[in-house]
Amino acid sequence: MEVAKIDNDTRDKLRFITYIITKFADEYLMNRQEAYLYLKKYGGIKFIFDYWWTLHVDNPFWSVREIHDVCYENGGWK
Repeated sequence: MEVAKIDNDTRDKLRFITYIITKFADEYLMNRQEAYLYLKKYGGIKFIFDYWWTLHVDNPFWSVREIHDVCYENGGWK
């Protein structure tokens, strides 16, 4: 059985997405599942996938704030 290999860009993207969801969860006192569901509901996941390259070079504090702003604009916590 042959194991599929993930290219470096995909691996980096997955690592960052996992990392930033965890940071978001920690910042807003959620577990990772709650954070993922919140981000998915309010457009945060799409934003992360679309702009992960830009977000990953920024300070995680500011990346989480930007993601929060996107969710806020889409009806998330006020």
